[in-house]
Formats: sequence, structure tokens, C-alpha cells
Amino acid sequence: MYPWLVFIHSVSAMVSIGPFFVLIPMLRKLQTAEGELQASYLDSFHFVVRLSKHAGHVLVASGLLLMWLGKWHWSEPWIAGTFAVLFASLLFMARAFSPTIRKLRQPVSDRAALLRKLSRSLYLYLFVLFVMLWLMIMKPQLW
Repeated sequence: MYPWLVFIHSVSAMVSIGPFFVLIPMLRKLQTAEGELQASYLDSFHFVVRLSKHAGHVLVASGLLLMWLGKWHWSEPWIAGTFAVLFASLLFMARAFSPTIRKLRQPVSDRAALLRKLSRSLYLYLFVLFVMLWLMIMKPQLW
């Protein structure tokens, strides 16, 4: 059962991170998109955020099961660090994407600023996801 949980954990990590890379070229196209095209790009952003959120639920659940079955302790530096970054990323994700996407759907005067905020949020969130991935793979002894 443990190898299957590792597989599920790995796939859920890929599903949590991978779709965000599709959004990078979409950001450039979103700058000039209007009407239906803009709505479809924003729908794609919203879908990726929701997909990542739900894959994250599987990721956390499988990670907790792996900790329990593998006899890992909460005091392991890489586990404590991963959970600290995870909780920070949850707060960040809740405030970074959905409110900005909602504002972009409305007729706004400062669309460029909202797109910069969305872009900055995307790159920052990818960085945070890679920090968590690094912690899980490398298992560094931080203290």
C-alpha cells in the first residue's frame, strides 16, 4: 500500500503544480484579449486554481498517510517546513487569484495593474510550490 500512496502523492503534486505553467503564456495573451476570449482565459485561470486546490487536498491527505505509515515524525525539519510553507501558501492562494480574477471580469479602469498582480501572484505561487517540492524531495536537515 505504501508504494501506491507514494504514487498518488507524486501524481497529486504534479497536478497541483503542472497546470500553472500553462498559464504563463496565457498571461501574455490575456493582456490583449477582449470579450469572450478574455472570459475564456479567465475561466482557464479559475479552473487551474480550483484543480490545484483539489489536488492539494489529495496531496495533503496522502502525505499524512505516508507520514503515519512511514513512521515520519512532525518534528522532522522538512515536514515542519513543508507544513509551514503549505499553510502560508493556502492563505496566499485564497487572496491572490480568485479576487483578482473576479475584478478582471468586471469592467475596470486599471486592467494593466490587475494583470501585473495576477502575473506576480502566479510566479510567486510557483516559487512557493517549488519550495515545498524541494523540501519533500531533498528532505533537508534545516535544524
